[in-house]
Order: sequence, then structure tokens, then C-alpha cells
Amino acid sequence: MTGRLNKKVLCFVDESGTAGAGPLYFGAAIVLAREASRIDKCFSDRLEPNAKEVHAARMTDAYLQGLMMRFWQAVPPGTLVLVNRKLDRKNAAASTLYAQALVETVKAGIKCFRSDVLGHNTINNVEVIVDINDHNKSEAFDNEIFKAQSHGGLFKAVKHVAKIDSAASRILQIADVVAYSRKWIGQDGLDAGRIRDRFGISLL
Repeated sequence: MTGRLNKKVLCFVDESGTAGAGPLYFGAAIVLAREASRIDKCFSDRLEPNAKEVHAARMTDAYLQGLMMRFWQAVPPGTLVLVNRKLDRKNAAASTLYAQALVETVKAGIKCFRSDVLGHNTINNVEVIVDINDHNKSEAFDNEIFKAQSHGGLFKAVKHVAKIDSAASRILQIADVVAYSRKWIGQDGLDAGRIRDRFGISLL
């Protein structure tokens, strides 16, 4: 347990919806850096050969649910946390709303990761990876992230926020599906509990 105290934690985050223009849901996939390649392979092995980038909004719910169920069954226990968080606030600029939702999602994910994977309250070496877009490459976004890091609390554990193209990361594509997953509520009797049990996604 002690050996995990300062290990790097990777938090991949993507969103479903557009900040300031209707419902906005964020998904996070959190994993120890040393386990990332194994989680990537678990997901990639459940895709068709030569599969292109996974975009939840362009795929059927039935396909995504089958994919995520097979993936979650293959994930080694105690290695991965998946969380979905809904943004309710609307009284700010889009980039600020996006940043605030990201901060809330990361904090919720870190809290779950501490208890479900690390088994202790210390976590201080987190890198956040987001799919680059107009909202998170703005100065307003960067200012909001700096403010959250400066104020302490759980987000103080975040040392860096990297912005990359989601095509470069299967785990970021998992986060995209996690962000989309709240829309499954009510389908075939799915509720928050069943989504957690079947796909490993906690709706917070």
C-alpha cells in the first residue's frame, strides 16, 4: 500500500454536450499510470480489428452498452474507476463552465479512486488528460484551472492538464462513452445502480 502513495494517477476526461448550450455531462476514466497500457488493451481487444476512433454520439446505444459490458468484465479488479458527472450551472461563459465541470468531475473521480483503488486518503500526483477543443484551449479555461489548483482541496493533487486529440488515446475514448452513458437511464430498465453494476460507471 505504501508503494502507491506517490504513484502517478492518470485521469482521462471527456464530455457529452456543449457547455452553455443544454445538458452537459462529463465522463472520467481514472487509472494508475503503470496500469494504463493494460486498460487500453482491455478496451482495444473488445473492438473490431482496425476499428477507428470511438465516438459515442455516432454509435448505437446497444453497441456501446455491449462494448462497455464486455470491457468492464475484462478489466482487472481494483485498477480503474469510471465516473459520470452532470453539470447544472449555466451562469458563466462556456469555457468557464467547461473548466468548472472538469474540476468537479476530477475531484469526484479522485475521491472514488482513493477509496476504490488506493485504499487511503493520500493522492498528490495526478495528470488530467482532456480531448482538446475550443473551450479547453482558451485563456479562461486555463485561469479557472489555475484557480482550482491554487485553492487547495482535492484538485490540488492535479499537477498538469494535458490537451490532446482523442484519436490518440483509447482511454480518452472510454471517457467519451462514460460521459454519454447517463443518457441510458430508463432504457431496458437501466438506472444508476444497474449502470454501475453492468458497466462500472458511477453516476454522481
